[in-house]
Amino acid sequence: MALIGCNQVSFSYENTGVIKNLSFEVNEGDYLCIVGENGSGKSTLMKGLLGLKAPADGKITRGDGLKANEIGYLPQQTPAQKDFPASVYEVVLSGRLNSCGFMPFYSKIDKQAALDNIKRLGIEHLSKRSYRDLSGGQQQRVLLARALCASKKILLLDEPVTGLDPIVTEEMYRLIEELNKKERITIIMVSHDIQSSVKYASHILHLDAGDTFFGTTADYMQSAKGKYFFAEGK
Repeated sequence: MALIGCNQVSFSYENTGVIKNLSFEVNEGDYLCIVGENGSGKSTLMKGLLGLKAPADGKITRGDGLKANEIGYLPQQTPAQKDFPASVYEVVLSGRLNSCGFMPFYSKIDKQAALDNIKRLGIEHLSKRSYRDLSGGQQQRVLLARALCASKKILLLDEPVTGLDPIVTEEMYRLIEELNKKERITIIMVSHDIQSSVKYASHILHLDAGDTFFGTTADYMQSAKGKYFFAEGK
């Protein structure tokens, strides 16, 4: 069974259909990039995969015992969130909130998970610094460590390189690729960057009201839609 999948799923937003009869599946170790024009339903689909929005029709399934609250999520940041007055350690530790249940305190396991993921992403030297004093690239590493605290299997990333300079963007893409290839963490990422999507992803989901594509990156590159959009991005 796929780690996560959609079967003839439809979503509406403010009583308007934005996704209709969408079917795809993501298996363990896949790296899926979701691309498409603004308004194509990328953010709505992410909310559905996270269990924050129920489909109007169809079914979302999760395999291998995966629960909605066990999906690590890196959202797009608002200006207010970038100015959050907490230490790096506190921000990463907050990724364990879903595992606390009704307990009001973090356990030793939660605290160790935060320390492990801080080390995993090479940000030990930042652990006591205020999150709002960090650069954009450093903040994204912190948020990625936070997302890893929530899940060992799968990460959903919403435009994780938005606003980063080209060098930091490439570093972020390589870090995500390493998590996917070396640690077998399944990646689902929303992106507007077609060229980087086809460079790193194993699969592409291109949302389009008239002609949605789902398949391997190689097949996408040979499709009429892939050829058109890849050429447009050059």
